[in-house]
Amino acid sequence: MTTSFNLNGKQVTVKAEPDTPLLWVIRDEIGLTGTKFGCGMALCGACTVQLDGAPIRSCQTPVSAAAGKKVATVESLSKDNSHPLQKAWIAHDVPQCGYCQSGQLMSAAALLRTNKNPSDADIENAMSGNICRCGTYNRIRAAIKSAAAEMRKA
Repeated sequence: MTTSFNLNGKQVTVKAEPDTPLLWVIRDEIGLTGTKFGCGMALCGACTVQLDGAPIRSCQTPVSAAAGKKVATVESLSKDNSHPLQKAWIAHDVPQCGYCQSGQLMSAAALLRTNKNPSDADIENAMSGNICRCGTYNRIRAAIKSAAAEMRKA
């Protein structure tokens, strides 16, 4: 069975069973490995991508749900770390082990698309499904606020 969708601005068609998790299609069929497998149960957020702009857990989302829609992975932010979130992540030294970061970034990007000046509560709500085992939550919040400030200037 084939499924077509827009991935990071490019139309793709993949051969996969309709119930194949989108995560495995992105990583194994298409070869984009920025999106990570964490728990496999949609609890940790490491596999977060955006489906038509909304953050979703790709480990539990079947590829059939992406048919005809837009999927964005961490690779869509920028190739050279020039996205305001990537720059803020670096400036605030957010990653320690780094494993959760692609999911964190995609949830943060979805938040900033709709809220250019998020409060601490807004950030906590938007990021609540993303677990950081290293506990860099304060740095994540600070980086999101910095990125939001930069985006408001643009």
